Amino acid sequence: MSVLPRPLDLPSFPWDQLTPYRKRAAEHPAGVCDLSIGTPVDPTPALIQDALREHADAPGYPTVIGTPELRHAILAWGKRRNMVDVGLQGVVPSIGSKEAVAWLPFLLGVRPGDTVLFPQASYPTYDISARLAGATPLPVDPTDPSSWPDAQLVWLNSPGNPDGHVLTLDELRAVVQWARSHDAVVISDECYSALAWEEPFLSEGVPSLLDERVCDGDPRSLIVLYSLSKQSNLAGYRAALMYGDPELLAPVIEVRKHSGMMVPAPVQAAMRVALEDTEHVEAQRQVYARRREILIDAIARTGLERDKDSAAGLYLWVRDPRGDFDSWQLVDAFAQRGIVVAPGDFYGEAGAGFVRVALTATDERVAEAASRLIAQPIRA
Repeated sequence: MSVLPRPLDLPSFPWDQLTPYRKRAAEHPAGVCDLSIGTPVDPTPALIQDALREHADAPGYPTVIGTPELRHAILAWGKRRNMVDVGLQGVVPSIGSKEAVAWLPFLLGVRPGDTVLFPQASYPTYDISARLAGATPLPVDPTDPSSWPDAQLVWLNSPGNPDGHVLTLDELRAVVQWARSHDAVVISDECYSALAWEEPFLSEGVPSLLDERVCDGDPRSLIVLYSLSKQSNLAGYRAALMYGDPELLAPVIEVRKHSGMMVPAPVQAAMRVALEDTEHVEAQRQVYARRREILIDAIARTGLERDKDSAAGLYLWVRDPRGDFDSWQLVDAFAQRGIVVAPGDFYGEAGAGFVRVALTATDERVAEAASRLIAQPIRA
C-alpha cells in the first residue's frame, strides 16, 4: 500500500460551504445577485487587450525576472507611490498575487517550528501559506505590534480584505521597528491600494510599507505585493508583482527559475501597459465608487450597519447592529433575497457576526440587489 499521498494540514476550502446558499439565491425569480467573490466583471481596458494581442507571437520562453521594460514600469509605479527605489533586482512579476501569498514563506525558508503572523480578520491564504511551509500561523492585531510574540514572518494587508482598514504611516512605522528589533521579515499585500474611498487616503493615497517615510529609505527585510486584477480587471491574466529587498528576492527568484514559475511573455507586455497608464485605473475606481454608494445606502436602509473604518478596497464589511444575526444567518437572509454574500467566519474569528459584500457585480446587478434590500429589509 503506497504511503502517498500524505495530505497537508489544510482546512476545507471555505467557498464550498456557500453552495446551498447559492442554490437558494438562484431560485429568486429575478435572478441571483452575486456579491460574494471579489472577481472583476468589467471589461479589460482596450489598450491592455491590444498589448496582449501585439505580443501574442511569443515562441520562446519568458524570463522569470521579467523584461527590462516591465521591471522599469514596476519601478515607476513604485515611485508614484513614494516607495523606495529597490532597483531592477528588487522587482519581479508573479503569476497573480495569490501564488506569491501562498508560496513566499516557503520560498523564503520558513519551516516547521517557525511562526507566521497575519491580521485577525484577513484573507485565508495568509494562514494557508504558513501551513504549506509547515509553520505555525497566528492571527494578531496588525495595529499593535507591542502585543506580538516572536515570529519569523509577518503578513500585512492594507487596505484589508475583508474589512477595508488602512494602516497609517505611524502604524506601518511601528511594524517596521518591531520587525527590525525581532529580525523578522514583513510582507505587505497591497493589492487594493488603488481603491481609496475616505480621507486622508483619497487625497494622499494609501501608504505603502515601502514608503520612504515608513522604512527610512531602507527596504531591508521588506516586500510589497501588488496585483493588477483589481485596478485593471486583469484577474484572468494572472498579473501581479513583488517589490522589495533585493537580498530577500534573490533566493525567491532562484527557486522560481528552477521550478519554471514565470509570467507568460504576452502578459508581461500587457502588465507594462497597465502599469504605465493611470487613466483607466481612475476610471475603474469611479465605477466602483458609484456601486459602493448604492450599496452603502441599501445596507443602511435594510437595517444593517457597515464598518465605518472601511476606507478602501472592494468590499463592505457589514453586521447586524443588535447582534441578533450571526454570519451564517445573515448569509441566509441575503440568500432569501437572491443575493450571495460571504460570511465573516471565512476571515477568522474576528469576522464572527459580519458578512462581506463585494462591489464586483455589474451596475444592473448592484442596482437590483439594492432594490431588493430596500424593499425587504433584513432588520425591520
